This record gives sequence, structure tokens and C-alpha cells, in this order.
Amino acid sequence: MASDLLPPAQPAFVLRGHSAQIHALHFTKGNARLLTADADGWIVSWNLAFKRPVAVWRAHSSAILGVGSWGHDRVITHGRDHKLIVWKLDEEDEGALDKMLPIDANDVPHKHPWLLYALSVNTLNFCPFAMCRDGMPQILSTQKAIKDNKIPDPILIAVPNTIDSGGIDIYQLPTQVRAANIGADRSITTGMVMAIAIQAETTRIQVAAGYESGHTMVFIQNDPAAAFQRLYSAKPHTQPVLSLALSPLPSTTYLTTSADANISRHPFPTAKSIWNTEMKPIKTVPTKHSGQQGCSYRNDGKVFATAGWDGAGRVYSGKTMKEVAVLKWGGGNVGCYASAFAEVGGLMRCGKVVEEGDEEAVVEASTSKSTSTSNELASPPVGQSSGVLSSVQHRRDEKARSTHWLAIGAKDGKVSLWDVY
Repeated sequence: MASDLLPPAQPAFVLRGHSAQIHALHFTKGNARLLTADADGWIVSWNLAFKRPVAVWRAHSSAILGVGSWGHDRVITHGRDHKLIVWKLDEEDEGALDKMLPIDANDVPHKHPWLLYALSVNTLNFCPFAMCRDGMPQILSTQKAIKDNKIPDPILIAVPNTIDSGGIDIYQLPTQVRAANIGADRSITTGMVMAIAIQAETTRIQVAAGYESGHTMVFIQNDPAAAFQRLYSAKPHTQPVLSLALSPLPSTTYLTTSADANISRHPFPTAKSIWNTEMKPIKTVPTKHSGQQGCSYRNDGKVFATAGWDGAGRVYSGKTMKEVAVLKWGGGNVGCYASAFAEVGGLMRCGKVVEEGDEEAVVEASTSKSTSTSNELASPPVGQSSGVLSSVQHRRDEKARSTHWLAIGAKDGKVSLWDVY
């Protein structure tokens, strides 16, 4: 086949600056920024137009498990130091923050963004937080949060229970109150919670969880005064669940990956659909690649990606779960631990519309590109007029925002950026 003659895909860019393995990635500000978080507790916010750091700080004294954003100017970090912290980081705040990368920082103190909230949480499980918009802010939110339009919509944060490692706590922000909890299921030996996802609509909260035993479960609470009910339970894996990803809203399915080689798709049932839901995965794919984690869906649902212990990022069809691209560069088997997609709007590529079901177009994955294009995006010369500089900045911002990025974070601290289609 002609595709067999294609050279291996190469990343469009490689971001270097961390000295420890990358644990979490997150695109924010309309894809203008990429947040990268490492095992030493450092966060770097990268300007994707220029591929340069715009804010660097040590958010935690230990490894970071997860990173996310809340509204336009708030960054959430979850560390192994038992803290979940919300930072204020708007574009005008970046000028006052340090740019020295962790690999060069040693013990040089860095200025932190403004700390807004800090929750004491359980991080013994290595399980990153999950978040969603609060479906009923008028009940759980403070009056100030509702009236002040500068405060983003209230959110729910799910983390492992502080005392029971098989249970789950749900907090509400900005109130910082524990809104609900899910006790460990004593009828099944599941071990610790390893991965969580949460979704809320009006008074209903649904949570999917993956466990150390290889089990996965879905719970629902239809009323704030009611206890959570288990709607679904299955054991698709022989090893601990490593990651879990809900399909794009409205979520009806979710994926689990594990230390074994299986990727499974499960129903994400509601109380109304429970009677039509079988207690088994919709589909399980034996990939022959053990240790895939960092599972993430793209927001159009057409593809999802994993980060592999063998050093390869893999892209799969969201519809068929067929592997459509293997993204690996450099020598050796440097493991990968995190993946993240930039959000996409249209499905345009090279002036053509990608048809429904044509996910295999992903294999184009920048095979015609090379890292030499980074020269084109180098910082503009000093002394240019403000008008020209503004025009160059605008063009580069638009290009960065519209590119269909997939970021893969590796054990060696490097982050590869791929333009998948």
C-alpha cells in the first residue's frame, strides 16, 4: 500500500523546558495557551503562537496529577502534596510572572500567580481531579458568585475521598463546600479510585470511576438530598485503570484504558436508560500495547488519543476505535504519560471538508512538516513598528488557535505538538 511507503510522522514542534516527566496537559484561552505540568510540581504556560513560555511557577511541592481551567482566567492544579489550588492567570498577569523554565531554574524562586482557592484533598491514589459545570448553581452557589459577572459559572470538582480511598468526594467552587460524596462499594473489592469523570445537569450528577482492580462503575444522584446509586459496573481490565474519558457532551459513553492492553467503551447511562443498559462494555479492543494512559477525546468526538509507556502517542477513530495513527519521534522508548487535544470548530483541512467517518485522514499527521518550521515562528525582531508587530502577532495567534493540535507529554520532560488534521 502507498501508505506503507510514507515516512514516520514527525511532530510540528517540540517544547523543551521541563526537567521531570510530564504528568498533565491542557489547552486554554481558545487554544492560545498550552499548560504543561510535571512531576516536580512545575507549571508552564506556553504561548502557542510563538512557542515561548509566558508564565512559569512551581504550583506544588510534589508531582502534579492534573491541570485544568475554569473560565478565561483561572487555572486549577492538583498536586501530590494533597492540595487542589485555583490560580488567577489572565493575559495581563503574564507580564509580571517569571519566564525561566524549570530546566534552568534549579532553586531560583519564581513568582506565583494570585492564589484564589486551596482545597485539602486526598492524592494517595495518583488519581487526578475531574470537573464539570455545576448544573444547579442557584442552590449551591453564593449570592455574590451569582451576581458578580466577573466570577465564572460555579463548577463541581470530583476527587478521591479524603479518608476512604475507594470513595469519591465532590466539592463545589467557589463555595469550597463538599456538595456530595460517593462511598466505596463494599459488595465488590475494587481497591483505590484511579480515574474519575463527572457530568451535571440541573439536579442530576453522574460520575464514572475506574479502579485499581480493573473495575469501572457509573453512579447517579438525581436529587441533592439523595444518596448516589450505582447504575453500571463492569470489569474490562485485568490491571488497574489508568485513565477515563467521557465522550463529548451530551455524554452517552466513556472510555477506559489500563495497564493491560485493552481499551474499552462503556455506556454512561441515566436513571431512565438503566433498564436498557447491559452490565458489560459496549466494545473492548485488545490493542497489543500495554500501559496506555492519558486518554483524551477531541471535542468533536471523531478521534481520541492515548499516551503509551512504549513512548508512542496513538490516535484512534472515535467511531470504530480503530488505530489510525502512531505518533512517535526520537530514539529509545521514552514513555509518554499525558495527551490533550486543542478544541476544534469546523472540520476543514487543506480547503476540504473531512467527511463523517473519515477519521483515517488523521494519518496525515504532519508527515509533510518538520520542526524547521519553528524558524518561521521565531520572535519578531526588536525595533519593528508597533503596527507591523501587531499584525504579525495577530496572524500567528490566529494560526495557533485554528491548528488542530494534539499534545503528547513524555517522561523526558518534552512535549511534542502534532497537527493531526
